[in-house]
Amino acid sequence: MPIKISSVRKLVTFVLSTKKATCEEVSVYLVGKRKISSLHNDFFNDPSPTDCITFPIDKEFLGEIFICPKVAQEYSPSKPHIETSLYIIHAILHLLGYDDMQESKRKVMHKEQLRLLKLAIKHRCILEPSS
Repeated sequence: MPIKISSVRKLVTFVLSTKKATCEEVSVYLVGKRKISSLHNDFFNDPSPTDCITFPIDKEFLGEIFICPKVAQEYSPSKPHIETSLYIIHAILHLLGYDDMQESKRKVMHKEQLRLLKLAIKHRCILEPSS
């Protein structure tokens, strides 16, 4: 699933700006199922493919985000770019300290990621397919 890199930058900038978060850098990697499965196994002892993995670093270099658009395409074949946008938003929230391991925190994070997705759609900041 081809994605315009400029739309990734636009979405990341939009989310960070909306959350009033500042950083010098955040890295976003769009990877295939083999790579995301390898990372998932290496760091979480789970060899299955997953939607996103984040590695927080610090305030200057917020961290690294690994997203698997193929997982989004399989999960939401009619709207894979919106689903992938949601994964990026979810990952940024993780880098900003949101947690989804406990039910109460998961609800807060889920509500916030949906709010941000709706705003991103409204402001036309979601991912776009490349030609």
